Amino acid sequence: MRAQTTRCFLFLCLIISLSGHALAGDAKTAEELAAAVQPFVEKHELAGAVMLIANKEKILVHTAVGYADIGANQKMNPDSMFWIASQSKPITATALMMLVDEGLVKVEDPVEKYLPEFAGQMVVEEKDGEHALLKKPVHPITVANVLSHTSGLPFRSALEVPTLDRLPLEYRVRSYAMTPLEFQPESKYQYSNAGINTAARIIEVVTGKSFEQFLDERLFLPLGMKDTTFWPTEAQVKRIAKSYKPGPGNSGLEETTISQLYYPLSDRSVRYPMPAGGLFSTAGDMARFYQMLANQGELDGKRYLSQEAVATMTSRQTPETLPNAYGFGFATGGNRVGHGGAYSTNSYLDTEQGLIFIWLVQHAGFPGDGGKSQDAFRNRAINLLGKR
Repeated sequence: MRAQTTRCFLFLCLIISLSGHALAGDAKTAEELAAAVQPFVEKHELAGAVMLIANKEKILVHTAVGYADIGANQKMNPDSMFWIASQSKPITATALMMLVDEGLVKVEDPVEKYLPEFAGQMVVEEKDGEHALLKKPVHPITVANVLSHTSGLPFRSALEVPTLDRLPLEYRVRSYAMTPLEFQPESKYQYSNAGINTAARIIEVVTGKSFEQFLDERLFLPLGMKDTTFWPTEAQVKRIAKSYKPGPGNSGLEETTISQLYYPLSDRSVRYPMPAGGLFSTAGDMARFYQMLANQGELDGKRYLSQEAVATMTSRQTPETLPNAYGFGFATGGNRVGHGGAYSTNSYLDTEQGLIFIWLVQHAGFPGDGGKSQDAFRNRAINLLGKR
């Protein structure tokens, strides 16, 4: 009898270790998802992850596996916070499209209508190591161009080094206006933080509010996104998962920092909002944002965006002649609409399955097969919860 009791206890311990910490949804599904990802943790190819699956009505499962801090033996929790990096882009685009809905901004307008410093911006026609030939662009860059990475603006300006968050948004955007375009608008796709930051600056000029104030008042507070911020508090900093990179020889994991941001993260006196990639958040908060989109711009009886705005943002806006499919702030293609982040986070709406996938990790690269952990999560989730 004692042996049987011991075996039952050990089996229970195994289940608990595999399931990590489940916050919501079916416990068995949480265990299955954790079991799919746990091998990557055991092989030291993944530190830990928070996984959330939702539909437009509710969270189906929200669980965590592995470690938020390997050195301190601190388990990952469902409410652990993460730097979501470029997952900030869909949020910034959503904020601007709210003004489009209100008739305060038109996406076909030239950026210089709202930001006069862009008037007369030139484009590089030819250049070598010593000279550059500039000419007028075929047309001034538009709001649509900066939202879809087709403006010709660079990834960032020469002033945004070594980190991306040390300059006020106004000064940062002025530096973009002083920089020649790298190609004719709409002739290429080039991923550009500068473009998304410019869109955020338009919000400030049109509303007279700081970008962060607009987000708080119009999106984060109404949606209940209480842990989404550019400046995590000291209490929130303790909940941020540690960042990891592959160890020497691409073996094991080595703790690292977020090299694109300045520390301390909570210091508002030295850090400024980076609309293209500066937000911290949780899986629960991101689920609220994507549920609003899944409900065509509405959640809990409150409308944030028109159905037309949601359709525009989440459908291809890049020219069909270009290979890259991108909406306004959203990566599009196939049945997925969403965005990833620099440290391997990813969130998207699967329109075919009717499911929202939130995958939060904090990795600047993976050793071994660690990069396959997200696919293991997605495949198991679809097997368990997807449409048959």
